[in-house]
Amino acid sequence: MARTNNVTELIFSGLFQDPEVQRACFVVFLPMYLATVVGNGLIVLTVSISKSLRSPMYFFLSHLSLVEISYSSTVVPKFITDLLSKIKTISLESCVAQIFFFHFFGVAEILLLVVMAYDRYVAICKPLHYMSIMNGQLCHILVAGSWFGGFFHSIIQILITIQLPFCGPNVIDHYFCDLQPLFKLACTDTSVEGVVVLANSGLIALCSFLLLVSSYIVILVNLRNHSAEGRRKALSTCASHITVVVLFFGPAIFLYMRPPSTFTEDKLVAVFYTVVTPMLNPIIYTLRNAEVKVAMRRLWGKKNSGMERKWESDL
Repeated sequence: MARTNNVTELIFSGLFQDPEVQRACFVVFLPMYLATVVGNGLIVLTVSISKSLRSPMYFFLSHLSLVEISYSSTVVPKFITDLLSKIKTISLESCVAQIFFFHFFGVAEILLLVVMAYDRYVAICKPLHYMSIMNGQLCHILVAGSWFGGFFHSIIQILITIQLPFCGPNVIDHYFCDLQPLFKLACTDTSVEGVVVLANSGLIALCSFLLLVSSYIVILVNLRNHSAEGRRKALSTCASHITVVVLFFGPAIFLYMRPPSTFTEDKLVAVFYTVVTPMLNPIIYTLRNAEVKVAMRRLWGKKNSGMERKWESDL
């Protein structure tokens, strides 16, 4: 994989060293991960089945939920099982693969949030032309572009990583594989690679965040021309988007737009955007969106009534 690798296996230092604390974390984080998979999976299923959720906004939301499941699953299952392990190991090949998929889904999510902001901009600022602009073809192109952008970004990260030699030590100061902790194990100067990673990761996050903030400022300015009811509905939808954006971009910019460090606080921030945020997103969108809640009630109400009828016929 690299020029002169003596290291084939890496050891995670983990989030905490105390076994009791690790077991407590296991009890906390396992239900959170299961809630992430179930909650986001429920949104994907509801949008795909419900006829009332056929607008571009829900099409993008279903893809965002799919990305959240994939993004969290790249890190969290391994992290949770390691909480019960005395020695937390991973092969170098698996570490590189984890970096690839972590950045792939992470940047895909960033670009999807930008796409969703554009969708809200068109819906609020150009309502009469919304359906003609946000047609099915453009929606599929925007989603495909988000996935391709994540893939292209990750390819650059991996091309940088696989050229580095690792000859020991093999203890990575984190609970999952990421670029900066891995760079510290390389037996060569990685200052140039660090700058490239900063430009590739940090600037994508920062520029996307500034673009999102600008778009929502334009939206809020345009809302002055809407009726009180129109402003209420638009603000309710935008509030969900803005909350998700802040929860995702805040920690990412904190970690990737400054010099790397080994503080425990950095790991705790990473826990927030790998474990907590993916779990919160379906809660944020469903609690603030009446259409999604109604569609879910109808969907699961039909399923429950169908099961009851089947049970009665069996009797």
